Amino acid sequence: MSNRVVVAGVGMLPFVKPGAAAPYNEMGADAVRLALRDAGLSYEAVEQAYVGWVYGDSTAGQAALYKVGLSGIPVVNVNNNCSTGSSALFLARQAVESGMVECALALGFEQMSPGALSSLFNDRPGPLDDFLSVANESFEGAEAVPMALRLFGGAGFEYQQKYGARNETFAKVREKASRHALHNERAIFRTPLSVDDVLQSPKMFLNLTRHQCCPPSSGAAAAILCSEEFARKMGLDASIVIAGQAMTTDRPSTFADRSLIKAVGADMTREAAERVYSQAGIGPDDIDVVELHDCFTTNEIITYEGLGLCAEGGAEKFVWDGDNTYGGKVVTNPSGGLLSKGHPLGATGLGQCAEIVWQLRGTAGARQVEGARVGLQHNLGLGGACVVTMYERKGDAR
Repeated sequence: MSNRVVVAGVGMLPFVKPGAAAPYNEMGADAVRLALRDAGLSYEAVEQAYVGWVYGDSTAGQAALYKVGLSGIPVVNVNNNCSTGSSALFLARQAVESGMVECALALGFEQMSPGALSSLFNDRPGPLDDFLSVANESFEGAEAVPMALRLFGGAGFEYQQKYGARNETFAKVREKASRHALHNERAIFRTPLSVDDVLQSPKMFLNLTRHQCCPPSSGAAAAILCSEEFARKMGLDASIVIAGQAMTTDRPSTFADRSLIKAVGADMTREAAERVYSQAGIGPDDIDVVELHDCFTTNEIITYEGLGLCAEGGAEKFVWDGDNTYGGKVVTNPSGGLLSKGHPLGATGLGQCAEIVWQLRGTAGARQVEGARVGLQHNLGLGGACVVTMYERKGDAR
């Protein structure tokens, strides 16, 4: 990536339980205002906008942005399941990097309903049918289990059968997330949990308990991206740049081996991460902080390996050695992750972006990762799309 893109401003509303948030258009507009204020720009500076959401009607992006201003700019609505927010970020980055525009906006929001994710259209083939068939043939009665729980619960069980990981290891991931969220005022769940607390919560599917599943939530987040030249011209903070970014979709390997680990995106993650490391010239050993897609504890375990943070089959040791938290090799999900912070699908990827930017600026408060200069973001959407983004602090350039 020769023409690097600056993350000039970020904004994020606290994620909240369904029903506790303002309507999606108000949340979206507020997140944009926060990002613009953070960057020190007016809305008139934005030349294109990419807006992500999953559950909503067409042109919901315009409905949110019209509350900020009627500027006539192109607004592209994006839906890539749980990777929607970072898909919007990917498109905004491409627009700036290509020179098509100097300043672009990425926005994500979600106004969710309580309960497990489900399909809204049952009169046509479902986009996840091929993925769910892997789970259905693996576990008797799986058809009755909510789709995300079925896939990620099955993937975790497969991982345990393959590598012998204990139930306590997955619970330890949730315990870590709760400790990190204690210092995040934007997280839903901020009560510390022990490994025993996690294991004793109600069983959901196979070895997954309730505390190991992220909550449905509502929220919004946004980012202002611009060229380095534009940042200099406008006197903006140009210290945080996107050093590499890749979006991948599924290959035949996702289905060929009838593996649930692969069905939930392990190969997409690995390919995207390898591309980003090559682009940035930065490897996993150089990363200070990671925000990864921990929709379930099982996916965090699988993703450690997909991102190359530890060897294949080495996640259990990585967890118990404390290499995923403060004082270890790389601090993962200092925000508390999706498990504690919440998972408003369209906003998740941009919430991760905001956290990484705050960490690299050194403004994350009590959850600050000391000396953080390189951050990695991983956002996964089944169906499928995986976006991995590398951020780097280049100094207080203006």
